[in-house]
Amino acid sequence: MERGGKTVYGATVGILMLETQFPRVHGDVGNALTWDFPVQYRVVEGASPDRVVRNDPSDLAERFIEAGHDLIRSGCDGITTTCGFLSLIQEEVKSALGVPVATSSLMQVPMVQSLLPAGKRCGVLTISEEALGPEHLAAAGAPPDTPVVGTDGGRCMTRDFLGDKPTIDFAACRLDMIDAGLGMMQSYPDVGAIVLECTNMVPYARDLRKVTGVPVYSIYSFINWFQAGLLPRHFPLEVDDPRWM
Repeated sequence: MERGGKTVYGATVGILMLETQFPRVHGDVGNALTWDFPVQYRVVEGASPDRVVRNDPSDLAERFIEAGHDLIRSGCDGITTTCGFLSLIQEEVKSALGVPVATSSLMQVPMVQSLLPAGKRCGVLTISEEALGPEHLAAAGAPPDTPVVGTDGGRCMTRDFLGDKPTIDFAACRLDMIDAGLGMMQSYPDVGAIVLECTNMVPYARDLRKVTGVPVYSIYSFINWFQAGLLPRHFPLEVDDPRWM
């Protein structure tokens, strides 16, 4: 017998969106074509990229909670967001929503670190090295000495995404990402894997893997893992036993 109580079925992941106008290409968490499974979205009014990244997003927590409740009422079993800096509100949001919550790609850092051999560390590439502080890492459970490199000094990526520009030069952003990745490996040769803080960085993960030679994890890898627990894949068993039906 099927259990009811939801409005929408089969779209278990709810994504809380920053309020933006910049284009979201295939691979971006905010482009629904990125996902191989259905997702649901809600925009959090007033949560601009600059406000969330360069300021304390805690004053927006209630807005994220309200939008999260709306997604849960629509049938979502787990909630995520579109900015790694929201690790600062992880505890507050998950306590209020009462379902699994993954606010930030940074939450992968401890897991990735545990996979690496002795002498290797997990590094973080971020949209703003200037703004990403030890409090963001601590909120995500990441070691305080995690190497962090940003695209701050690049051609356009940090400026245009945080400035919420209506057009983005994605080819230039790719070069910014490659430069940041190479800079990470030059400054921290003990880095054995990279986590991408920013959800707009997903399209460049493969390029980074090629130029750095280390595994690269992003919000895409995180939410695929997250969804696999919310709605595990069904594998039919070739057995005639009612206990397995």
